[in-house]
Amino acid sequence: MAIKITEECINCGACEPECPNNAIYEGGAEWRFADGTGLKGPFDSKSGLHVAAETPQTPVSMDLYYIVSDKCTECVGFHDEPQCAAVCPVDCCVDDENFRETKEELLTKKASLHL
Repeated sequence: MAIKITEECINCGACEPECPNNAIYEGGAEWRFADGTGLKGPFDSKSGLHVAAETPQTPVSMDLYYIVSDKCTECVGFHDEPQCAAVCPVDCCVDDENFRETKEELLTKKASLHL
Protein backbone atom coordinates (compact mmCIF):
# COMPACT_ATOMS: atom_id res chain seq x y z
CA MET A 1 0.00 0.00 0.00
CA ALA A 2 1.05 3.58 -0.39
CA ILE A 3 1.84 5.87 2.51
CA LYS A 4 -0.24 8.93 3.39
CA ILE A 5 0.38 11.97 5.54
CA THR A 6 -2.24 12.59 8.20
CA GLU A 7 -3.61 15.86 9.54
CA GLU A 8 -1.12 15.63 12.43
CA CYS A 9 1.55 16.86 9.98
CA ILE A 10 3.42 19.91 11.30
CA ASN A 11 4.74 20.86 7.84
CA CYS A 12 8.36 20.41 8.88
CA GLY A 13 9.34 19.04 5.46
CA ALA A 14 11.66 16.34 6.82
CA CYS A 15 9.99 13.69 4.67
CA GLU A 16 10.22 15.37 1.27
CA PRO A 17 13.96 14.98 0.54
CA GLU A 18 13.92 11.37 1.79
CA CYS A 19 11.55 10.08 -0.90
CA PRO A 20 13.39 8.21 -3.68
CA ASN A 21 10.38 8.61 -6.01
CA ASN A 22 9.82 12.32 -5.41
CA ALA A 23 6.27 11.41 -4.36
CA ILE A 24 6.07 13.94 -1.50
CA TYR A 25 5.11 17.56 -2.08
CA GLU A 26 4.48 20.64 0.01
CA GLY A 27 0.84 21.59 0.39
CA GLY A 28 -0.42 23.59 -2.59
CA ALA A 29 2.44 22.50 -4.86
CA GLU A 30 1.61 21.03 -8.25
CA TRP A 31 3.22 17.68 -8.96
CA ARG A 32 4.36 15.79 -12.05
CA PHE A 33 5.11 12.14 -12.77
CA ALA A 34 8.39 13.35 -14.30
CA ASP A 35 9.55 14.92 -11.01
CA GLY A 36 12.46 12.85 -9.74
CA THR A 37 11.78 9.95 -12.11
CA GLY A 38 12.94 8.89 -15.56
CA LEU A 39 9.54 9.51 -17.11
CA LYS A 40 8.95 11.55 -20.25
CA GLY A 41 6.01 11.74 -22.63
CA PRO A 42 2.77 9.78 -22.19
CA PHE A 43 2.32 7.80 -18.98
CA ASP A 44 -0.43 5.51 -17.70
CA SER A 45 -0.56 5.34 -13.91
CA LYS A 46 -1.78 2.40 -11.89
CA SER A 47 -4.86 4.40 -10.90
CA GLY A 48 -5.78 4.85 -14.57
CA LEU A 49 -4.53 8.39 -15.07
CA HIS A 50 -3.27 8.88 -18.65
CA VAL A 51 -1.18 12.05 -18.93
CA ALA A 52 2.07 13.42 -20.24
CA ALA A 53 4.64 12.84 -17.49
CA GLU A 54 5.64 16.52 -17.59
CA THR A 55 2.06 17.83 -17.18
CA PRO A 56 1.42 19.61 -13.86
CA GLN A 57 -1.18 17.86 -11.70
CA THR A 58 -3.52 19.37 -9.13
CA PRO A 59 -2.16 19.34 -5.57
CA VAL A 60 -3.59 16.58 -3.39
CA SER A 61 -3.62 18.94 -0.40
CA MET A 62 -3.46 22.70 -0.19
CA ASP A 63 -2.42 22.95 3.45
CA LEU A 64 -0.22 19.99 4.37
CA TYR A 65 2.57 18.01 2.80
CA TYR A 66 1.12 15.14 0.79
CA ILE A 67 2.15 11.92 -0.91
CA VAL A 68 1.11 11.07 -4.47
CA SER A 69 -0.04 7.46 -4.18
CA ASP A 70 0.66 6.81 -7.88
CA LYS A 71 4.34 7.54 -7.20
CA CYS A 72 4.72 6.00 -3.73
CA THR A 73 6.39 2.58 -3.58
CA GLU A 74 6.84 2.55 0.21
CA CYS A 75 10.56 2.73 -0.66
CA VAL A 76 10.43 -0.91 -1.83
CA GLY A 77 13.47 -1.55 -3.98
CA PHE A 78 15.33 1.35 -2.36
CA HIS A 79 15.20 0.90 1.43
CA ASP A 80 14.00 -1.61 4.04
CA GLU A 81 11.29 0.76 5.31
CA PRO A 82 9.45 3.88 4.14
CA GLN A 83 11.91 6.70 4.71
CA CYS A 84 9.22 9.34 5.22
CA ALA A 85 7.88 7.42 8.21
CA ALA A 86 11.40 6.84 9.53
CA VAL A 87 12.20 10.58 9.69
CA CYS A 88 8.79 11.99 10.62
CA PRO A 89 8.99 13.59 14.08
CA VAL A 90 5.24 13.28 14.72
CA ASP A 91 4.58 9.86 13.11
CA CYS A 92 2.08 11.18 10.59
CA CYS A 93 3.36 9.12 7.63
CA VAL A 94 1.19 6.01 7.86
CA ASP A 95 -0.14 3.22 5.65
CA ASP A 96 -2.88 4.40 3.32
CA GLU A 97 -5.64 1.83 3.62
CA ASN A 98 -7.16 3.09 0.34
CA PHE A 99 -4.13 1.97 -1.71
CA ARG A 100 -3.19 -1.64 -1.00
CA GLU A 101 -0.36 -3.11 -3.07
CA THR A 102 1.79 -6.21 -2.80
CA LYS A 103 5.58 -6.05 -2.75
CA GLU A 104 5.57 -7.28 -6.36
CA GLU A 105 3.16 -4.51 -7.40
CA LEU A 106 5.33 -1.92 -5.66
CA LEU A 107 8.43 -3.22 -7.45
CA THR A 108 6.56 -3.06 -10.77
CA LYS A 109 5.53 0.54 -9.99
CA LYS A 110 9.14 1.41 -9.12
CA ALA A 111 10.31 -0.04 -12.43
CA SER A 112 7.68 1.95 -14.35
CA LEU A 113 8.77 5.21 -12.69
CA HIS A 114 12.52 4.72 -13.06
CA LEU A 115 13.13 3.60 -16.63
